[in-house]
Amino acid sequence: MSGKRQSAKHKIDRRVGGNMWGRPKSPYNTRQSGPGMHGQRRSKPTDYGTQLMAKQKLKGYYGSVGEKQFRRYYKEAVRLRGDTGQNLVGLLERRLDAVVYRASFVPTVFASRQLINHKHVTVNGKIVNIPSYQIKEGDVVEVQEKAQTIPMVIQATQTPEREVPEYVESDLKSMKATFLRIPKLEDIPYAVEMEPHLVVEFYSR
Repeated sequence: MSGKRQSAKHKIDRRVGGNMWGRPKSPYNTRQSGPGMHGQRRSKPTDYGTQLMAKQKLKGYYGSVGEKQFRRYYKEAVRLRGDTGQNLVGLLERRLDAVVYRASFVPTVFASRQLINHKHVTVNGKIVNIPSYQIKEGDVVEVQEKAQTIPMVIQATQTPEREVPEYVESDLKSMKATFLRIPKLEDIPYAVEMEPHLVVEFYSR
């Protein structure tokens, strides 16, 4: 990963006040204040501030999803049956870049997006270069052979830092993964607590 992308990730960590991806080099491991000269924050944030922070944290975790696209996810989550917060994280976990990351084919969701943009990933045998592409249950995601020698891919597969969640079946030898089911919030291995219900409250204000 380039220094620029690494720096961007660290800024997200500091802004939301946590080690978002559980990475050992996060500045939040040693720096407990917020960004800025004095790192000052409100001791008691407003409801709006709490909801906004929850939204920024969830957006940031998935590689800083744009506001317009994130709002579309919210509207789709409302339209679907069931709990809106659960539906929202389900839609985010169905993103192709999230599935490639969950399968431990790459070290970060940012690296996943780069791999997909460069046409190194297929879904059911067809190249897909759209990171936000929505994966369906039973879809097979594969890293093409020519991309399996890319250093960041080798790094991720040889020294995995994360366990693959139960809703993704991953084979690191063939570099294929099957998306088994849409997860519930409690199934998702977030390194920090996510509060999608606060995101729902933010948009339904």
